[in-house]
Amino acid sequence: MSLPAAAREALDAFGQCPGWEQRARLLMQWGERLAALSEEERQESHRVHGCDSQVWLVGACSDGHWQFRAASDARLIRGLLAVLLARVNGLDGGELQGVDLADWFNQLGLARQLSPSRSNGLNAVLQRMRELTQK
Repeated sequence: MSLPAAAREALDAFGQCPGWEQRARLLMQWGERLAALSEEERQESHRVHGCDSQVWLVGACSDGHWQFRAASDARLIRGLLAVLLARVNGLDGGELQGVDLADWFNQLGLARQLSPSRSNGLNAVLQRMRELTQK
């Protein structure tokens, strides 16, 4: 499966970071790039359950390709969401089903820093994306 351009950009950027501190800083910067969700989009029906932090997710399909937007009240989570969105935006539903979250964060050099609760939360976000593509 070929990677979306934003995912290649993420791999390049994170691959140039020599250590965790630089990756953490870059992660925060990526999180700041997330488009804000409106108050209407930050409603309970868009909340992802299974995350320790509050996370909202909205998705739209255009010509068979999905675009997601997400927000969180936690800075680190916003960064993790941003690199997740880089990986999945532009995929079709079938491609989205095949995304390996652990492998993606491993490729970015971020896997070791994912606590079990963060990993579970991100898996909940990916699962919610997959549910949206099934509707």
